[in-house]
Amino acid sequence: MADGLGDKPMEADNGTNTLKPPQMGLKLVHLDLKGAPPKVSYLVEIFPLLSHLGADGILLEYEDMFPYEGKLQVLRSPHAYSPSEIREIMNLARVLHFEVIPLVQTIGHMEEESMELVKSMIDQIMAVHKDLKWLHVGSDEVYHLGESEESQKLLAQTQNTVDSLFLSHVRAVANYIVTSYPNVKPIVWDDMLRNISEEKLKESMLSQFVELMIWEYNANFKVDGMMLQIQKYQRSGFSHMWFASAFKGSTGAAQSLTPISYHLANHLQWLKVAEALSRDFIQLHGIALTGWQRYDHFSVLCELLPVGLPSLAVCLQTLKNGVFSEKEEDFVKKCLGFKTLRVNFISTEDAGSFPGSDIFNRVTQIITYLQESVDKLLEENIYIKGWFSNYHRKRKFVHPSIIQHFEGEVRRVHAHWKAGVGELSAALEKIYYPDTVEEWLEEHVHPTLTKLQLFVKDMDETLASEHLK
Repeated sequence: MADGLGDKPMEADNGTNTLKPPQMGLKLVHLDLKGAPPKVSYLVEIFPLLSHLGADGILLEYEDMFPYEGKLQVLRSPHAYSPSEIREIMNLARVLHFEVIPLVQTIGHMEEESMELVKSMIDQIMAVHKDLKWLHVGSDEVYHLGESEESQKLLAQTQNTVDSLFLSHVRAVANYIVTSYPNVKPIVWDDMLRNISEEKLKESMLSQFVELMIWEYNANFKVDGMMLQIQKYQRSGFSHMWFASAFKGSTGAAQSLTPISYHLANHLQWLKVAEALSRDFIQLHGIALTGWQRYDHFSVLCELLPVGLPSLAVCLQTLKNGVFSEKEEDFVKKCLGFKTLRVNFISTEDAGSFPGSDIFNRVTQIITYLQESVDKLLEENIYIKGWFSNYHRKRKFVHPSIIQHFEGEVRRVHAHWKAGVGELSAALEKIYYPDTVEEWLEEHVHPTLTKLQLFVKDMDETLASEHLK
C-alpha cells in the first residue's frame, strides 16, 4: 500500500493464530446537512453500500433540513426533508440494522441559545425518531459564550465563569432529555471540556447526564496525549466514550478533492487509541466518521459527499479490519468499481462506478485540469499574448492570419469544458437541490469558464468586425 500506511498489524487473539482488530464499537457515518444536503433518493442508493463497507449506523446532523413545524418552521430550509422522507430514511436504516443518532445543535454553532427553543427542537426530533438510544446535542466550538450583554451581567453579578455557564447549559439540556425521554442518552462533543479541570467536571456532575464524543481529525495526532485526555475524563466520572474521526471536510474550508492518505492516517491513529483504551477498561460505544460539508454556516462547501465516498470506504474498511492492506484495498476497489485506487488525491484515471461516481469523476477532472488548461491556453500561447492581448480584444483588432494560430485550439478547449460542465451539472441536479448546484458551479467553474467564454466572444466579434472584412 502506498505511503506504508497500511502496515499496522492487528491485535493477536490470545491462544490462537487469528488476528483480531481493536474493537471500535458502532461505526457511524456522519451526514452533515448544513451544506449540500443530498436528496433522500441518493441516501437510499448509498446506505446499502455503506453497510457493505462496514458502517453500523448514521449520525444525522439535520440542521435546517429537518421539517420543523409550528413556531420552529422558520428554521426550515426551502428544501427541508418532508416527514415522509424522514420515515423513508428511518425505514431503510431499520432494514439495514443501522443505529440512527440524530444531532441537533443546542449551543455553539447556533444563533439562538433559548432553552425553550432547544426543548421544542428536541421534542420535534424525538417525535419523528422512535426507539432512539442516543441523541447528540452538539455543544462544540462555543467561541463567543459569555460575550452577550445578558451573559456579561450574569458573570459580573455571580461567581459564574464562562466554563460554569457552559456546564450549566449543557446539563440543563441533558437533564431535560433524560427526564422527558428516560431511555435516551445525550451525547456531546468534548472540545469545550478539554481545558476544564477535573474538579470542576466532577462538581458539575455532567458525567451522570451525558456521554462524550471525543473528536480529533489530524492525521498524526499524538496517541499518548489523547490517552491522557481520556483518562482525565474517566477520573471526572465519564465511563462511556465515543470517538470522532474524519473521512472528509477537515483538510481545508475550500477543499474540493479528498486526500485519502490523510484520513487513512487519522483512522490508524484512532485504532491505536482503541487498542490502548481496551487495556484501561474504558467502554467505547463507537466512532463517528465525520464528513463535514462546511466548516461553519458561513463558509464555502467542502468536498461533496460522492467525492469523499472513496475515502469513507477506505476508512470504514480500516476500522472494520484494523488494517488497510492489499486485501482491504481490493475490497474497496471491487465495491466502488475502481481499477486503481490512489490514497493521495484520486486522479482522473481512477474513474469508479458507485452511486455518484459521475460527480466524482467530473469534479476530479474539473478541479484538476479546468483552470490549468484555460490559463495555459490564454496566458502562455505566444500568438494570444503577442497579437490578441486584452488591448487588442477591447478594440476588436487582430490580423486575420494570426487568429488562425489559436482559433481551433480555443474552440476545442471551450467545447470540451462546456460539455464537461454540462454533464456535471446534470449529474449534480440528480443528487442535489438547485442552491447546491448553483453554489458549487459558481465557486469552482464559473470564474474560469466565464474567462474562456469571454475570450471566445471577443474572438467571434473580432472575426465579424470591419477589420477583417
